[in-house]
Amino acid sequence: MRLLALAAVAALAAADVRAQAPGERFPGWAPGTLDIHHINTGRGNATFFQLPDGTTLLVDAGDGGNPPPRGTPPRPDASRPPAEWIARYVEAMGARAIDYGYITHFHSDHMNAMVDVASRVPIRTMVDRGWPDYAFPAADHREFGEPGFTRYKAFVTSGKVKAMRLQPGRNDQIVLVADPRRYPQFEVRNVAANGEVWAGGATRATRSVFPDLAGLPREDWPTENMSSLAIRMSYGAFDYFTGGDMPGNVRPGYPAWQDVETPVAKATGPVDVALLNHHGNRDSQNAFLVGALRPRVWILHVWSSDHPAHDVLERLYSTRLYPGPRDVFATNQIEANRIVIGPMLDRLASASGHVVVRVAPGGGSYRVIVLDDAAETYAVKAVHGPYDAR
Repeated sequence: MRLLALAAVAALAAADVRAQAPGERFPGWAPGTLDIHHINTGRGNATFFQLPDGTTLLVDAGDGGNPPPRGTPPRPDASRPPAEWIARYVEAMGARAIDYGYITHFHSDHMNAMVDVASRVPIRTMVDRGWPDYAFPAADHREFGEPGFTRYKAFVTSGKVKAMRLQPGRNDQIVLVADPRRYPQFEVRNVAANGEVWAGGATRATRSVFPDLAGLPREDWPTENMSSLAIRMSYGAFDYFTGGDMPGNVRPGYPAWQDVETPVAKATGPVDVALLNHHGNRDSQNAFLVGALRPRVWILHVWSSDHPAHDVLERLYSTRLYPGPRDVFATNQIEANRIVIGPMLDRLASASGHVVVRVAPGGGSYRVIVLDDAAETYAVKAVHGPYDAR
């Protein structure tokens, strides 16, 4: 029986490889596979996960990017809002509902499309940093009074959707819901939220990296970005990290504790694939995080001409921070980036398109597949790998 099961997995993997040829339509998810879709709308972050048993997760659904020339062009085009493009993408991948909607933090380019996505593709459970009272302070909590947050709060407190606050250290909040016993090697570990960071290892212990706010000058309070959620997703030997917009390079004259990346990176450890924090802005991807995560693959959600910063890209490629090859995939680089950054952008493995990480059954290897984002053809532009999970 075991030999038959192994043969079935091998046949599935072989069929998967044959179907992933440039020019062909991207093959849909299959049981045992972990698919991670970095959807490019040109207006913010949206990452759709199809987990090994078919459980679905949408991390962020943004609608906040600036129009050209500073911003990237909308993809596929401007005929529909980002929420509709995201929902149509999810449906095209075979999902009729989303088990978990997840917002890393309350900025428009990460959250403003979530409610409208849910109006088309039902979301069963919402995960964020503030439920149920949304009272945790942040220095730039202006979003709490903006229409996008007001709509989201009304949606998540309506009773029509289950909701929960992400609790760092736990690995039982985002779980497989269809067939968990079949995939015991899958886990989502909550790493950070609101400045509380998992201590790492096998325990659920955490520590706060934010000080007591009493007596702290208001301008030194943690920002919305600092309060971002972070998780590490593991499947067998494969690990993936996403951390919202958390910063790691402290502004001159500001307190050192505002570097959230360093304690998060200490807890997370090496991963295979990492989504850049804060779109690669200059306050992110500090040297410690780059060296600690040391991924084989970096992925960058782009919606502005300042994504990424020149020195961030230098750190990503630096073999002084960690040895060995690495590939960087961007969703939507434009000419403005090239004018500022120059030839270093020629090193990108891909500069445009939806970026899909497809992890083979069991988590031993993965590929990165770039899809055409100019139309809803879901045509494969390029296939990279296979990479061995570490």
